[in-house]
Amino acid sequence: MPLAIFDLDNTLLAGDSDHAWGRFLAEVGAVDAATYTRLNDDFYAQYVAGTLDIYAFCRFVFQPLVQHPLPQLHLWRETFLQDRIRPMIAPGASDLLAWHREAGDTLLIITATNSFVTRPIADMLGIEHLLATEPEFRDGRYTGELAATPCFQEGKIERLRQWLRERGEPEDAMVEATFYSDSRNDIPLLEAVRRPVAVDADPALAAHAERLGWPRISLRGTAVDRDRLAAGSP
Repeated sequence: MPLAIFDLDNTLLAGDSDHAWGRFLAEVGAVDAATYTRLNDDFYAQYVAGTLDIYAFCRFVFQPLVQHPLPQLHLWRETFLQDRIRPMIAPGASDLLAWHREAGDTLLIITATNSFVTRPIADMLGIEHLLATEPEFRDGRYTGELAATPCFQEGKIERLRQWLRERGEPEDAMVEATFYSDSRNDIPLLEAVRRPVAVDADPALAAHAERLGWPRISLRGTAVDRDRLAAGSP
């Protein structure tokens, strides 16, 4: 089946789930609010600027998973999903996903945000396949370490190629794919697929997409202009 790949934060979501999770943890007292919020905001600013050290960020963001028992983490996550994520789903996301399902495409979310946060979001969106940054889980607890290459920048290409190999799919399935993203950090994967689409793009990606003539869309409205998208219009 043709592959339709979607970034999550600020693409299918009208916001960033990773940053929002950090703010939520501060609000419920799971972390030191002042220190954690400051560092969370600093890391997010680095992400937006394209300068994020993903390994330093993972060491930071995995610590609450280490410090609290799994049942409590699950309770917090469920509240977070209902109160913060459900209202964050971009209005046009369901229409775009439906369009690809009607076309018979295989849908895949690929995101730098860790799988503890994003697996239930993918389920909420009805998307089975997810590639995310993976925190190591051993003996019933998170260890604070990475379990695989971070799903970030060029790492998304590496993880996607690995996923295709594990499924017995040819690597050119990536080349023939469609990929939707908002972020300059996803330019490596956008350049690797046949059909890159910039979605509510940040300034760096918007300029890059305009220069290369890539389609540019918004999911912040209630519906996607399917004819315009199918025609590849910018």
